[in-house]
Amino acid sequence: MFIGRWKKILIFSIPFLVGAFFALVARLFMPMVFPFLASVDFGFTGVVFGMSIRNSPLVAFLLGFFLAWVVILIRYWDQRRISQAQTMYADYLQGAGDNRRQFMRRLDHEIKNPLTGLRAALVNLKETKTNEERERAVGNANRAVERLTRLLTDLRKLSDLEERAIERLPVDVPELLDDVVTAARVLPAYEGREINLLIPKVPSPFPRITGDRDLLVLAAYNLVENALKFTSAHDSVEVRALEDGRSIVIEVADSGTGISSEDLPKIFDELYRGTNARGTEGSGLGLALVNRIVALHGGGVGVRSSQAEPRGTVFTLRLPRR
Repeated sequence: MFIGRWKKILIFSIPFLVGAFFALVARLFMPMVFPFLASVDFGFTGVVFGMSIRNSPLVAFLLGFFLAWVVILIRYWDQRRISQAQTMYADYLQGAGDNRRQFMRRLDHEIKNPLTGLRAALVNLKETKTNEERERAVGNANRAVERLTRLLTDLRKLSDLEERAIERLPVDVPELLDDVVTAARVLPAYEGREINLLIPKVPSPFPRITGDRDLLVLAAYNLVENALKFTSAHDSVEVRALEDGRSIVIEVADSGTGISSEDLPKIFDELYRGTNARGTEGSGLGLALVNRIVALHGGGVGVRSSQAEPRGTVFTLRLPRR
């Protein structure tokens, strides 16, 4: 406190000291520079200029006072910017640490569940007495292993995105979406489910984008598969593409159960699973992968959803045109 008070006093004294120095310099040297003004009459202009010379210590004091304050304010502004940057960086580190701890807790939870199921299946397999019980135990064990495998695969995909550069090649969007929809239609769990692909025919051809086709296929496929998970046989899924002159917009819409307003801000977080996804198979990394892939392509992901009629969810990918 004592040091801070003296520091403030020193700062406020600097302009006065600098002004006094300028005034002293003006008093000592100005008469030496303009000695002829004392004996030569220049009329009104000379009188005014002579008055300014005679008042030069005051003018010099004010000039020094003003310049010192300018320097102090510039220095203060720089220090404030540095302090704000340090605060923002500290907040970023704190947020990154919190996110990492939250991720590790979610990862622990996601791994623990299939491991518990696998352990229970092995115990049941050991104690089975009939073929039916044995088959049921083997099926449970296989499902637990598949869930672990899917989780580890998606974690590896996320890690690869951070470590390798993506390709930058022309990508035909209608062709890409057609491949995605064709692959989704033959998924055994959703065989026969109606998936409509809507792409405008005019003006033609549809603009291309530049990017990594394999990653974009993965992003679109994850959204379509996600829509299928949360719809029933009588619901509809639509995959739409359009362009607005600057961006290519891809939408995956469904008439499923919808997403609660509490879950919407968090669904792109790694390993986050909404309240309506707790009983649904998945790694909790699909939407995080979509978000990361689109960001790497300079685009963005949006979502809107309603659980009231008309219910459903629309995911929107916006990618820059080639």
